[in-house]
Amino acid sequence: MKIAVCFNRVPPQLLKGEEGDRISEEGAELEAAAVRMALERLGYTAKVVPLGESISAFIEELRTVDPELVFNLCEGYWGNSRQELHVAALFDLLGYAFTGAGPLCLGLVQDKVRTKDLLMRHGLPTPKYVLVRPGEAHPRVRDMRFPLIVKPRFEDASLGITSESIVEDERRLKRRIDYVHQTYRQGALVEEFIEGREINAAIIGNGPYQGLPLAEIQFKKGLKHAIVSYDGKWLENSDEFALTEPVCPATVKAREEILIKDVALRAFKILECRDYARVDIRLREGVPYILEVNANPDISPTAGLARAAEAAGLNYPKLIERIVLMAQKRKENLHARPKTL
Repeated sequence: MKIAVCFNRVPPQLLKGEEGDRISEEGAELEAAAVRMALERLGYTAKVVPLGESISAFIEELRTVDPELVFNLCEGYWGNSRQELHVAALFDLLGYAFTGAGPLCLGLVQDKVRTKDLLMRHGLPTPKYVLVRPGEAHPRVRDMRFPLIVKPRFEDASLGITSESIVEDERRLKRRIDYVHQTYRQGALVEEFIEGREINAAIIGNGPYQGLPLAEIQFKKGLKHAIVSYDGKWLENSDEFALTEPVCPATVKAREEILIKDVALRAFKILECRDYARVDIRLREGVPYILEVNANPDISPTAGLARAAEAAGLNYPKLIERIVLMAQKRKENLHARPKTL
């Protein structure tokens, strides 16, 4: 089988955010190379096809490669993460079967507010929140308890998250909201900060589903706040990175594990994730609060999802093959002809 491994390139000048945000964006190329190597080891013919500024050039290269399947690692278009769903829609329009979530799911989970609205509608626990759009008056948060955490509405990969994201009073809250508006040019999501253990729950499958072993992000002494900041996630030479340690499998009580995996799977289904996803959770007093649903998480060999798969006995090439086979089955079902009577 011929497979195109697609990822999005980063423009020379970022459209928003901090210049250091480029580190996480550029990691997609290394992720694509790792997936290609795994595919070739499995006997597939794999070609990396990057998405740059020119959509027409990208389409032309895809048509030249003529893949039977696209391994979709695109997390946006030319520095705009909000375009992630449109890249998946482009594959749909061009008639290519592709791995991972569909356009609607990707658009929903990119929007933290809409995700939380859906989770709350279905009775799943998620921190209390308020959205502050650019130009809106800053709200009084009387029904929310400090400390609060302020995040960009549409970003992932911990973009915009630093120790300053945790605010203890109205003055710091206003300052952080202004920072998100000015630097990331989007609404600021203000949430109650959940003190507790941070757990990642990864799921693969489309029914039957497999909940992979849980992972915990352990925060060591010395961190100003126990959060996965951008530096703690991406800057390997930083103190925050050294003090933020993922451990898989996590040590949790049997009842807590059942609750976490149940909540994660319900979120996976509600948002119509596909093939694989990761649900980030804070566990406080036995309640698993959903922080985020990532329907297109990093699947590099050293990333959390691959680590959880390894703990389940699924090495990296086998994980990649499992994802390919799910997408291939979806393609076969889509093109299956109905039986004649």
